[in-house]
Amino acid sequence: MTKPLMTSLALATILFVAGCATLQPPVPEAVPSIPAEWPLPATTLPAAPDGATARAADIGWRDFFADPRLDQLVEQALDNNRDLRVAMLNVERARAQYRIQRADRLPSLGAEASMTRSGGDNLDVSESYTASAGIAGFELDLFGRVHNLSQAALQQYLATEEARTSAQLALIAEVANTWLTLAADRELLSIARDTLASHEASFTLTEQRHALGAVSGLDVSQARTVVETARSDVARFEGQVAQDRNALALLVGGEVEPSLLPDAFTPEVSGLTALPAGLPSEVLLRRPDVLAAEHQLRAATANIGAARAAFFPSITLTGSIGSTSDELSGLFNGGNGVWSFIPRVNIPIFQGGRLSAALGMATADRDIALAQYEKAIQSGFREVSDALVLSRTLAEQRAAQEALVAAATRAHELSQARYDAGQDSYLVLLDAQRTLYAARQSLVATQLAEQANRVTLYKVLGGGWNETGT
Repeated sequence: MTKPLMTSLALATILFVAGCATLQPPVPEAVPSIPAEWPLPATTLPAAPDGATARAADIGWRDFFADPRLDQLVEQALDNNRDLRVAMLNVERARAQYRIQRADRLPSLGAEASMTRSGGDNLDVSESYTASAGIAGFELDLFGRVHNLSQAALQQYLATEEARTSAQLALIAEVANTWLTLAADRELLSIARDTLASHEASFTLTEQRHALGAVSGLDVSQARTVVETARSDVARFEGQVAQDRNALALLVGGEVEPSLLPDAFTPEVSGLTALPAGLPSEVLLRRPDVLAAEHQLRAATANIGAARAAFFPSITLTGSIGSTSDELSGLFNGGNGVWSFIPRVNIPIFQGGRLSAALGMATADRDIALAQYEKAIQSGFREVSDALVLSRTLAEQRAAQEALVAAATRAHELSQARYDAGQDSYLVLLDAQRTLYAARQSLVATQLAEQANRVTLYKVLGGGWNETGT
């Protein structure tokens, strides 16, 4: 067996066993200290057998939102929103960075050909031709340094992917909430206009009665106050509606067709059924922000392995095989072969504490990532718990507000009848009008809060990035 062949076989064996060792510590287990079950409201459904109840993460946003106009706006936002586009480009950048880092685990093969022509005043002109192929500067990953760096880049890429998913989820929820806010403000604008028209008619009638001496000037002034209050509210809600449309256009990344805007507030635009009693809090681990924090923890742990490996010797190989000749025609003839094999060993002896500091920094980064992972779980649990609590209290508030509107409507009707009959002063009627007006506004605000909380609950449970349910 020739010496070049033996060298090639030895090199192949070394490459095969390289990277078998790793100094990466195990990924620490997170201890977020959260309850195993949610603080579910009293309206919770019984536990579903065999996990039959669909989780929020398995419900596509097209299945969650009931209005097709809202579905179309969400689709437009996913296509055109600039913030989401930046998040997607960050994913592409992280993927490319991982591919660059992964390439270091394999030898880089290259080939080159050269010609050398030399001569002088008293020298004959000579030519030399060389062609070779080989590897340059390939590090044998005996202690897993290159492997750990590649794993860290992979986890960073996966974290960026989850961050993009989280950005998409937040965008969908923001579009839905802005659409609901626009619908509610349009409803409030409609109420203000109806109230203004009613008060203007009442004011005209009061002026006529004052001219006949049936009422005092105080009644006219009081009637004028409610008219101007309603007119001010109309102007205010018109401005809010315009701002809502601008916010919606920014989210969807372009102009919004009028046909896609809500005509009035519908209190059942979206919904999420009550959670089953046996649903564990581990569903938080499916949230994209929690998954991103977990990948960051894994990346930091892999970097510890790379920092540990830096304490040990590293071996870098450079080798080539080729042919050389004084004539181009004889470059590949027999007997012109050449080869070279240059191993280089780097042994760290004194680094001034640089390696220890790098390991300490990597360990601190791992501990920071662990704390952030636990905080992500804790924050997710709080967000879901808050949304669950509000789902109950807001339902109670809505029922109370509906009863209040009904009572205020009846009180206004009776007060109007008594005022027309001359049994009550205008001040009593004015108080009834203001109570009814405020009750109708509060009902819309409560309905908006209830719907927005349903969207929030859907979001914090980890749903919203699938287009359709699985």
